[in-house]
Amino acid sequence: MCGIVGYAGSGVRTDDAAPLLRRMCAAIAHRGPDGEGIHVGVGVGLGHRRLAVIDLSPDGAQPMSSRDGAVRIVYNGEVFNFPELRALLEARGRRFVSRSDTEVVLQLYEEFGVDFVTRLNGDFALAIWDERHRRLVLARDRMGVRPLFHASRGPTMFFASEVKALLEVPSIEAQIDPVALDQIFTIWAPLPPRTIFRDVEELPPGHIMVVEAGARRSWAYWTLDFPDMADAVEQRDGRQAAEELGDLLRDATRIRLRADVDVGSFLSGGLDSSAISAIVARELPGRLKTFAVTFDDAAFDESRYQQVMASALETRHSSIRCSGGDIAEVFPDVIRHAEQPILRAAPAPLHMLSGLVRREGLKVVLTGEGADEIFAGYDLFREARIRRFCARQSASRIRPHLFRRIYPYLTSLQQQTPQYLAAFFGTGADSPDDPLFSHRPRIRATAGAKMFFSAGLREEVGGYDAAEELAASLPPRFNHWHPLHQAQYLETRLLLPGYILSSQGDRMAMAHGIETRFPFLDHRLVEFAAGLPPELKLRGLREKHILRAAVAGMVPESIVERAKQPYRSPDSEAFRSNEAEYVEEAFSASEVDRTGLFNPQAVGALRQKYLGGRASGFRDSAAFVGILSTQLWTRTFVDGAERRFRLSASASQ
Repeated sequence: MCGIVGYAGSGVRTDDAAPLLRRMCAAIAHRGPDGEGIHVGVGVGLGHRRLAVIDLSPDGAQPMSSRDGAVRIVYNGEVFNFPELRALLEARGRRFVSRSDTEVVLQLYEEFGVDFVTRLNGDFALAIWDERHRRLVLARDRMGVRPLFHASRGPTMFFASEVKALLEVPSIEAQIDPVALDQIFTIWAPLPPRTIFRDVEELPPGHIMVVEAGARRSWAYWTLDFPDMADAVEQRDGRQAAEELGDLLRDATRIRLRADVDVGSFLSGGLDSSAISAIVARELPGRLKTFAVTFDDAAFDESRYQQVMASALETRHSSIRCSGGDIAEVFPDVIRHAEQPILRAAPAPLHMLSGLVRREGLKVVLTGEGADEIFAGYDLFREARIRRFCARQSASRIRPHLFRRIYPYLTSLQQQTPQYLAAFFGTGADSPDDPLFSHRPRIRATAGAKMFFSAGLREEVGGYDAAEELAASLPPRFNHWHPLHQAQYLETRLLLPGYILSSQGDRMAMAHGIETRFPFLDHRLVEFAAGLPPELKLRGLREKHILRAAVAGMVPESIVERAKQPYRSPDSEAFRSNEAEYVEEAFSASEVDRTGLFNPQAVGALRQKYLGGRASGFRDSAAFVGILSTQLWTRTFVDGAERRFRLSASASQ
């Protein structure tokens, strides 16, 4: 795991190239604290910060070149099937001078050209410079685990693992994209390739870009697909499918243990991380270190289940206690690393957890992330099923009671009337034919926070509708999929890479030089899960049905049968007690007026509600965290922070 930077084009003077690359590398030194390397050629520059995980010798250093020096690579991530790929290349007559996966990727490109990327199983973002063709190749992993950003200025394209490195380029200034902000306040994340930074784009997951002869082209080398609905309902032997899943999961986990350093595991106490930890414990008997976050607030704390698993697996377990004050303390650093506004404070505890891993001497941890998306584990999937069920008999007073079953941890919901439940969950508010049916309640609840936008921002955004753009971007086959698969696609292709794997994943871990690995996001496993009938994933209201069956012999029954409790942390309430000075400043009328993004009077009223303990509900909480994070983002990144930030009418929509 590392950080990469670079450029291709004639816009950088030779004398400026090396100092520029070193500044770009320094901006992301946290991603690779073990070393640095640069290469400067005619019209090209490559830079690399190294986190040494595989082949710790100097032979694995980057930028790495081919034997004749014609091809060079900088590479962030891991390709977990590199031993098998190396054997393939050796059988074709190729020889290696290192034990690194980087050299395997480099020679794979030499052997197969741009099609090399389809053979990779891993989490990666990479750049290859091919001198023979004067060609720059950028590629990103299928699921969007590792980030890759780029920006063109004149004849030159610049790229980097994080935007803060691009901001070291004199011609690239941090300016907000109002449409991207509207997207965050509607669907939680910008729609790629758009980012919150105007004129800075991200390479979407599963994409490759080639820049050659002054032109660039990009395409998806992999897409998430599901069977047509008629095929999706065909019966399949559940026991056999569970056995296949178990085999796949064990192999996906096994190859993610390939490292020349110790590997640990996150252990939340839920089914997903418990399953991964159980497999790792079998592979590393007596050697596994597990890590977890615990909370002062019992509503969020899962320490009891963490201890059950740690004891069952006999791991060396460490945890870090997180309070609201802790979240408030690290939140500015969270935004600096996330590089975009967020609507929840949940990344903050994971930032703290990654710091614990680093202090314990580890560089690599496996996590259970991704299982909820591919096996329909989120409450959103069950909620959508109930809403469709209620819509078939809209006058029923019985059916809305089902909503209580999926939120047992929300005690206030348990006492509500059927009428309240139907209204609260939007039963009957959306057409079942709406492609965004599953996500409409979340979209409405989130978009309510836009009432705090300033008049200037509203005018700038105009009649733009983020949900409409999302719906228009869906693949042609989307309407042929089962409703559960439609919901899974939306969650997997938008929220997973746009928020969970970025703001809660890569950015919080790499802030401490920690590499996270995700067995559930092995593309073989993702494709297998996509092909399963919906009822093997969501049976009635029992989520992750097949996964529970697959791991039943590895995980204690109390964990397998445990009711779903999603990862949550204190959000806006974390900032209520002993309000930090930066919070007071960010919400002050003068500062809100200076940035020009929100209405000072409305923001002031929201803050007073929180100080008085009178605010409640998702909308107010999302607005509070969203406004605070946006103000911090502006202060951290926008050039000329002392002058009033003015929205430009030139923003692309």
